[in-house]
Amino acid sequence: MVVDLIGSCRAFVSVSEAGTFTAGAALARIPQPVASRRIAALERHFGERLFDRSTRRARLTPFGRDMLPSAQRLVRLADAMEHDAHQARLRPMRLAVPETCTTRELAELDAAARALDIFLEFRPASPRERAELVRTQEVRAAITAVPAEEGGWSVALGLASGVRTRAGVIHLETLRVGRSGRAPRLVWIQPEDDVPHIRDRLFRVRDSVGLRPAQVSVAASLTAAAAAVFGSADLLLCSAAQAGELGLEWRPVGEIALARGFDITAGLGEDAQRLRTRLWPDIARCLGATETEETR
Repeated sequence: MVVDLIGSCRAFVSVSEAGTFTAGAALARIPQPVASRRIAALERHFGERLFDRSTRRARLTPFGRDMLPSAQRLVRLADAMEHDAHQARLRPMRLAVPETCTTRELAELDAAARALDIFLEFRPASPRERAELVRTQEVRAAITAVPAEEGGWSVALGLASGVRTRAGVIHLETLRVGRSGRAPRLVWIQPEDDVPHIRDRLFRVRDSVGLRPAQVSVAASLTAAAAAVFGSADLLLCSAAQAGELGLEWRPVGEIALARGFDITAGLGEDAQRLRTRLWPDIARCLGATETEETR
């Protein structure tokens, strides 16, 4: 017969402290018959009596007095382990996220995670930094940038401008510099899209339609890119949601379909799987993303 050593020792310690089986059971928060059975099982396990049952009080036998300190240490250790396990469950999972996620979007993701007993701590970072943070174990997981066809989430990209247009799409070829002498219109790439599967594809279209190299450039930050667009006829490569937040008019790119792709990278596979499966729709809302073919 297997003995519940911790439960039996807890009953043993409680009865010894309370002085009776009834009071000790109440102290251990178990029914009195359960306390009696556990102590009896412990006595059979050790082959010696722990209590002298010839009196109304639960009086320790000499063997019981010798065993009590060890039982107390075991109970204290079990309580400490329970406390540590509770604290470990509450310890936040550090998650590197795109800098494009707004405070409200992150707060909503955090609230959804807490409802599932998942506690997150966010670390906004660029695509390159997010991957590096996982590699160096500074975060447990990251929402990483991948080609849209390879990720679990995708976000369509287009061009946004403060200049209103009736066109349904914006063709890069219309930005070619003519003989008017006017300053060329620039397309700004924000840091979140400074990744090969977006930046290099856009550069190839730039070259194929005859734009100057400087007409498609990577900005130091989203703020810098947006400031350049606010003060001119320049264009910002961004999602429709970002354009709406900035008060800009958004249109798809005529020559090419561009999209951000995202996936979860984690030091432990179980962390990645937990985020993908339990928080998939909530991460999608945070990113402003749609479901990819692979996840349907």
